[in-house]
Amino acid sequence: MTIDPLAEIVTLLQPAARFSKLVECAGTWRIQREATGEPFYCAVLEGACRVTFGDDPPFILQAGDFVLVPAMRDLVNESLDASADLPDTIPAQLADGRFRAGRAEGPADLRMRIGHCSFGAPDAALLVPLLPEVVIVRGEPRLATLMQLVGEETRGRRPARELVLERLLEVLLIEALRSGTDTTDAPGLSRGLADERLAAALYALHARPAHPWTVADLAAEAALSRSAFFVRFNRVIGVAPMEYLLAWRMALAKQLLRRRELSMDAVAERVGYGSASSFSVAFARYAGMPPARYARGG
Repeated sequence: MTIDPLAEIVTLLQPAARFSKLVECAGTWRIQREATGEPFYCAVLEGACRVTFGDDPPFILQAGDFVLVPAMRDLVNESLDASADLPDTIPAQLADGRFRAGRAEGPADLRMRIGHCSFGAPDAALLVPLLPEVVIVRGEPRLATLMQLVGEETRGRRPARELVLERLLEVLLIEALRSGTDTTDAPGLSRGLADERLAAALYALHARPAHPWTVADLAAEAALSRSAFFVRFNRVIGVAPMEYLLAWRMALAKQLLRRRELSMDAVAERVGYGSASSFSVAFARYAGMPPARYARGG
């Protein structure tokens, strides 16, 4: 079975919904939000607006567009005719999960569904940088449908709500990551998967994390020389190959330890260590505590 690195990372990140809301805008308006570092996503249902993240150039979102930011930066969202000196607008709540910005009366010029979630993984700070900084998807209406389902489930109080939300968010994030285009040239996993040579090595590594990989082995998977592979991996992914392998093995180990279903020897074998003792030394050096203590909740 083919292992998809993006799907694995999203699953390990343990996404959990914080809130989702419908925002309507009319007339001239500007909304500013400070960076939170949490995942932000938005689907434009009707109309158009201008969006700026951090110091990046602004871009236009139109009906049918979806944007995902795995780690929220400073945001400016405004009408297309907003002037540079326009004061900020605070959206007013109209009803449960529905807000309005700009002109209070009359039909809305823009309707968008926005949402925030959080990542529960202890390794989120390590895994999130492997994802694109900003992803834009155009012409995929199923993403707006998924957002609507997330919003309905967030406001509902039905059985298994948290489990359903987690699965919906996983599907939403994976769909966005595989359908969209990265708007920056920042290194990351998605750029590596778009590189045919590096993708071959990444798929092999994720399919067999317990294999005793070397840089030469991974270079062979990529059909590159060892030195060319090392330089290319560093430049495109943003970390060295063995650093990436170690981080991935430790992320898998943490997941297995939290489940408390396997012996220490079995966990060590699953993540490429010949004995529980060698795994314990490596894990303690990486995580700052022995694996047994981590499994007990630190």
